Amino acid sequence: QVQLVESGGGLVQPGGSLRLSCAASRSIFSFNRMEWYRQTPGKERELVASITSGGSTNYADSVKGRFTISRDNAKSTVALQMNSLKPEDTAVYYCKAVTFVRDYWGQGTQVTVSS
Repeated sequence: QVQLVESGGGLVQPGGSLRLSCAASRSIFSFNRMEWYRQTPGKERELVASITSGGSTNYADSVKGRFTISRDNAKSTVALQMNSLKPEDTAVYYCKAVTFVRDYWGQGTQVTVSS
């Protein structure tokens, strides 16, 4: 069993930055991928960014060049650095761990981009 806890969400003005963090209850070294998703009311959860165990990254077109995902295996954390935030980035952001056995989700953290 793995627990994931997100933090770092909040209210930020357009053009600002936030850094989300996802802390796992055990080592993420062997996890296939760590991912960040986001969801707004009435819409399906969408993949924002992913990072493999080897460090390869992938981003949604809407966030390329603005968001950066990183992982620290020693600290069992994954971060999402979000720059140049836009109102359309407003959502609940979720961390997901993809393992050989199953997937695990965090409880989510709210990000609101508004002036």
